[in-house]
Amino acid sequence: MTLSLRILEVLPQTQCTRCGYPDCAAYAQAIADGEAAINQCPPGGDEGIHRLAAVTSQAYLPLNPDNGVQAPRSVVWIDENWCIGCTLCIDACPVDAIIGTHKRMHTVIEAECTGCELCLPVCPVDCMLLENISGEATGWDAWNAASADKARKRYADRQARLAAPPTAPVGLPETHKQSRVQAALARAKAQTGLTED
Repeated sequence: MTLSLRILEVLPQTQCTRCGYPDCAAYAQAIADGEAAINQCPPGGDEGIHRLAAVTSQAYLPLNPDNGVQAPRSVVWIDENWCIGCTLCIDACPVDAIIGTHKRMHTVIEAECTGCELCLPVCPVDCMLLENISGEATGWDAWNAASADKARKRYADRQARLAAPPTAPVGLPETHKQSRVQAALARAKAQTGLTED
């Protein structure tokens, strides 16, 4: 297993971008390449830095405050009274934990939310709120390997879905459509008394 993959294994997979990279895999690669320090992941917290230090054989560093602070685990919930159904939060969620449709109220699948908070700044009506679900526990004490694995899979599935070419809607063959349109026009003409010239 490459160093970047071993590093990725010990990251919490929240895909929050607080490390300064677009996802956990990019941060792992940057650490492996010597371009990023091991102390840039607030969701992993102090325990995460110790794990990264062990994998990379680097000295422990305290969490870089420029990347955020170690905090209890939170999930997002949506105030249904204010949601306008703009879908911006759905587009922002890296693990597809928000469901809804255009101009309809959205909701967060709490069990799938990683607490990345990427949906908060895009909401035009500030109807998204954070709820602490880990009490005083922070970092890896508020998270676990099974949750990280599930988040990584959901992120990978979303990336694959977004990368797939759009599929054409399944419909009737063009010749069948044309004949149906011609038949409808003929009926309309017959009802109004029009005839073909």
